[in-house]
Amino acid sequence: MATTSTPLLRQAAAPLSSWGSCSRSSHGGKWKRPPTTIRCATLGDLIGGDLLRPDLGRWLEDVERHKALAVYSPHEGGYEGRYLTRLRYQGYHFLELTARGLGDPESTLIKIHPVCPPHLGKQPITKWYFPPEVDYRLSLMRPEAIGLVLWIIEAKVLSKAELQFLALLPTLRPKVKVIAECGNWRNFVWRPLKEIAGLSLGEEEAVV
Repeated sequence: MATTSTPLLRQAAAPLSSWGSCSRSSHGGKWKRPPTTIRCATLGDLIGGDLLRPDLGRWLEDVERHKALAVYSPHEGGYEGRYLTRLRYQGYHFLELTARGLGDPESTLIKIHPVCPPHLGKQPITKWYFPPEVDYRLSLMRPEAIGLVLWIIEAKVLSKAELQFLALLPTLRPKVKVIAECGNWRNFVWRPLKEIAGLSLGEEEAVV
């Protein structure tokens, strides 16, 4: 048995000598991997690019000036919370909705809209009517509240016509500001929603 198992052991140990990332130490004959060095290109790779250039002041100015913004956040998430909290400190109320399953934004947000619950093949088909989401939240706000921020998650699935309605919603409801998450980027950046939707900016909005 000893003579037949020796070739098998040699064949099993052979691939170890061909590893390029490992080397045999001269002391003890143990295998060890070479040390791995991680290098950061810039200081922003260590602490985050948004912390290097505080832009919360410009964020508040753009929200008040454009009233509807398209935001792009990093894939790992968490950055948008700083900007949301800054608006909350200003006195804004929030209505967070997801674009998936939103339906027609105009009907859902500012009109009484019907909803048909699933009948599962047993219950009769019924239709329920819900109040407009934005108008209902505005009616519940206190008089001292500054306004309502409509934060749309996953707005990248919306069509161009739907984005155009969201960009014009602050014109229909002056106390409403719209923030739409339209995609991802390395840092937290934003652009006027009218520009993303293909609408022309006003004179005050076009000022950089």
